[in-house]
Amino acid sequence: MLTQLAITAAKPKAKPYKLSDGAGLSLLVETGGGKLWRFRYHFGGKEKMLSFGAYPEVTLAQARAKRDEARQTLAGGIDPAQKRKEDKVAASISAANTFGVVAAEYIDRLEKEGAAPSTVSKNKWLLQDLASPLTKRPIADILPAEILDLCKRVEKSGRRDTARRLRGTIGSVFRYAVVTLRAQSDPTYALRGALLKPEVNHRAAIVDEAKLGALMVNIDQYDGWPTLRAALLLLALTMTRPGDVRHMRKSEIIFPKALWRIPAERMKMRRPHDVPLSKQALAIIREVWDLTAGNGLLLPSIRSAIKPLSENAMNSALRRMGYSKEEATAHGFRSSASTILNERGFNPDVIEAALAHQDEDDVRRAYNRATYLPERAKLMQDWADLLDEFRTLSLRHVA
Repeated sequence: MLTQLAITAAKPKAKPYKLSDGAGLSLLVETGGGKLWRFRYHFGGKEKMLSFGAYPEVTLAQARAKRDEARQTLAGGIDPAQKRKEDKVAASISAANTFGVVAAEYIDRLEKEGAAPSTVSKNKWLLQDLASPLTKRPIADILPAEILDLCKRVEKSGRRDTARRLRGTIGSVFRYAVVTLRAQSDPTYALRGALLKPEVNHRAAIVDEAKLGALMVNIDQYDGWPTLRAALLLLALTMTRPGDVRHMRKSEIIFPKALWRIPAERMKMRRPHDVPLSKQALAIIREVWDLTAGNGLLLPSIRSAIKPLSENAMNSALRRMGYSKEEATAHGFRSSASTILNERGFNPDVIEAALAHQDEDDVRRAYNRATYLPERAKLMQDWADLLDEFRTLSLRHVA
């Protein structure tokens, strides 16, 4: 067997020569002075050779460890040279299929499938910013502990909901990697229950009928920008989301049918939603119709006719009326309508359809959309009339 002293003392000769260490391992001393580790073995009746690198970069101990590993591979009936080739290919594929590469493909797929821009943007933020430590890691090598550490750091910053969203979004990338044969499993599955539940802050909503009536009176008397006042009134009357109202376009209003047709790309569930318009809602739309030219936004911002009201405009108006964020929010109008209508005994299925809440059953969803439109039209008119009653009730209380 070779010794460190023998290797150091070996000098180049006129021809290359070998120094044997036993069990197939030898050191080839080249004429130029280079010393290369070689392992010779037999497989399938043929003599073969593996290179383990050069000395002193690869030490005697390291060369022997490589030899022993190759001999174990042989004992398992596998050609070490072939295994090395396969390992190199696997390493190359693994290096090319990093988490960042797969995450970029996943985001591209979301865009092609028509996901809302806000959804795409949120996924980019989660995967490209918060999950950046994983970007260059081969996706098949990432362990649950790495993901947990990442999510826990976000959680400790006080963003519990973000931490849970991060785990879920990373899991979506891994499930995409599994179906595209670049990962064996989703490591986030093992982390279910590992993160703290988010602290739910329900959006403030007024559910007392007299107080809601007072709010409607205050909106009626609001002397700010007319499209902002109209937006708040339509938000209350249509039971839609603030973003839907802010982006309402004239081309979406069908006066003969008293209908507002919101396109799929603007809806949270990516399906078109028809909103029956009450007489009161139609009157408000007609009031602001001529404030803008053309067939664009019905409720543009103060600064530009081609830009919608800002996201915080409606909440800011409520604050100027004296309502704190704990008392009333733009999103809260939906809760107000849902709570009061359910308490008054209106059909819950019709209310859910009016709120555009998605039914998981495809057949039931299609049935509801087709069948409940007349019922929803009546519900919307009843709700508009109730809001007028609440105004009267509020004024009586004041008197």
